[in-house]
Amino acid sequence: MSEEILINVTAMETRVALIEHGLLQEIFIERHNHRGHVGDIFYGKVARVMPGMEAAFVDIGLERAAFIHASDIAEIDADGFETTDAEPKSIQQLLREGQYIVVQVAKDAISTKGARLTTKLTLPSRNLVYLPRNKHLGVSQRLEEPSERQRLLEQLESCLEGEGWDDRGGFIVRTAAEGGTAAEFCEDVRYLRRLWAKVSERIGRTKKITTVYREEPLFVRIVRDLITPQVEKIRVDNQDSLEEIRQFLEDFIPGSASKLESYDGNRPLFELFGIEDEINKALGRKVKLKSGGDLIIDQTEAMTTIDVNTGSYIGSKNHAETILKTNLEAATAIARQLRVRNLGGIVILDFIDMLDEEHRRQVHRALAKALENDPARSTITGISELGLVEMTRKRTRESLGQILNSACPVCDGRGTQKSPETVCYEIFREIMRAARAYENDVLLVMASQVVVDRLLDEESDTLAELQELVSKTVKFEVEPMYTQEQFDVVLSG
Repeated sequence: MSEEILINVTAMETRVALIEHGLLQEIFIERHNHRGHVGDIFYGKVARVMPGMEAAFVDIGLERAAFIHASDIAEIDADGFETTDAEPKSIQQLLREGQYIVVQVAKDAISTKGARLTTKLTLPSRNLVYLPRNKHLGVSQRLEEPSERQRLLEQLESCLEGEGWDDRGGFIVRTAAEGGTAAEFCEDVRYLRRLWAKVSERIGRTKKITTVYREEPLFVRIVRDLITPQVEKIRVDNQDSLEEIRQFLEDFIPGSASKLESYDGNRPLFELFGIEDEINKALGRKVKLKSGGDLIIDQTEAMTTIDVNTGSYIGSKNHAETILKTNLEAATAIARQLRVRNLGGIVILDFIDMLDEEHRRQVHRALAKALENDPARSTITGISELGLVEMTRKRTRESLGQILNSACPVCDGRGTQKSPETVCYEIFREIMRAARAYENDVLLVMASQVVVDRLLDEESDTLAELQELVSKTVKFEVEPMYTQEQFDVVLSG
C-alpha cells in the first residue's frame, strides 16, 4: 500500500495529510493559538466533586474545567505505583475539593465539554508506551499475529533483563513496533525513562496549577505515529519543521530519514495534491459515489447519521443488484469519510434496504474490512431489519467540521431558517397585537428586503384586509442589516 505524508506548516497553523494510493485518508489540523492537549500532563486542582456522577471537575489552567471519572483514577501506593484494589472506590473516597493531583488529558475539549482526564499516566515513543506508575508489560491489541506478539514481548523482556524493570514502570509495545528489535526497544526505554525523570522533577518542584509535560508538536507526533514501511515520502514545506523531523528520524527511525523531502514549489503543497479541495468536500453534507449514488452526512451533538442513497444510479441488472452495488461502494466510502472528517462517538448508518440476507452479510463484511485500516478503535453491530448499522468510533479530538466551522449566526446552527412566508405571518400577528396595545394610527414594519417584497406582493391582499380589520395604516421600511427572520413592528408618527 503506497502512502505519503504531506506536512504544511505556517505561522497560523500546522496541517498534516495522510495519502493512500493518491486519496486523502486523514487530515490533522492544529491551530497555534488553539493547540490540542491530548497526552499533556498537568498538575491540577480539584474544583468540584460530584458524587451523583462519580466524577469531578479539575482546574488544569485551560479555559474550561476538565472532567475526570472515578474509573480513570488510580490510587498511588507508597512506592509511587498504581494499586490494584478489587473493590472500586467512590469519587468522594478518591478526591476532595482543593486537592492537587497529577492528571493527563485523554480527550480534548469538544464543543461545550471540557477535556477528559486520567491519572493513569503514559508517555509514548516510537515503539513503546511507558507506564511510569504501572508494572504491566504488554503488546498492542491491534497486533493480532500470536507469533509476532510473542516475539515482540520477548524482545522487550530481553531489553529489560537485569534492570529491575518492575520497580521502574511498565511498557506496552505499540502497533508501529511490528518487526522491531531489542536494540530499538532499548533505545526507547532509555529515552522514556530520561523523559519521566524530568517530568517527575517538575512535578516535585511545582506548587501551583501548571503543565508539567507537553506532547511533541503535531508534525513530530504524526511522523512518530504514522510512519510505516508503506510510507514512501514525507513532504514538508517548512525548513525549520523539516530539520526538526529529520533530527527525530535520525534519533529514533534512522532508516526512514531518506524518505524526508523538502517542498519549495511555487504552488502550495496542499493545493498541488488536491488536499484543499478534499477538505472543502469533507465540510459538506453530500458525498458523491462513483456509481452515481451518494452519502448524506449529518453531525449532531448526540450522534452522526449517514444516509445512503442510490441517486442517479439505476444499474444494469435487477433492482437488488443495484442496491447491493451501491451499498458496497458506500461501505468503503463511509470508512474513509469517518477518517477524513474524524467523526467519533455514536454513528448510525442507514444503508438502502436489502431483502437478501447474503447481500446484508456482504455489505457488513465490506464495512468491517474497510474499517480495519482505521487507527481509531470502532465497534459495529449487524445490519438491522431497517437496514441500519449502529457503530461507535473512538473520539479523542474535535472533528474536522468542529475545527474549521462555527455555528451559523443566522440559523443558529439549525441549517435552515424560517421562510419569508412564515416571517410575514409572524409580522401579521405582531401587527394585531400592537394594534390592540397602542392607539397610534400608523405602525411601521422594519424587515429584510425579501420579506418586505413578499408583504407588498404575494401577501398584499391579506395585508389590505388586516389594515381594514385593525383600522391602522401599516408602513414598511427595508432594514439592510436584518436577517430573513428578523423584524420589528414599531409606532410611527
